Amino acid sequence: MTDTTAAHGVAEWLRLAATPTFAIMALLTALGGSQMDWLCSSGQAAPLNGMATMYLLMSAFHSPAWLNLIAAQPRQSEGRSASGTREPSGTETSLKLESQRREQ
Repeated sequence: MTDTTAAHGVAEWLRLAATPTFAIMALLTALGGSQMDWLCSSGQAAPLNGMATMYLLMSAFHSPAWLNLIAAQPRQSEGRSASGTREPSGTETSLKLESQRREQ
């Protein structure tokens, strides 16, 4: 495995880690805000303060990585050949072709 292939694998996992990380941060910020939030919120006790809203937006902006992963998964009726073996998904095929292209 080359360094660039390993780096692309790490980058793919980081892209997938961003959405749930920001979603958890939004939840924690909304549920367990500090007393400074009360001072800075102009007397409004809204659970979605500026930081929680920002984390929700960041989670939404990073969701295409998950949507692409879900879209690349074979459907239950698809993905099986006549012999019953699993056919590679579009992502697996494209990653394999890309790694073969880099090796040349």
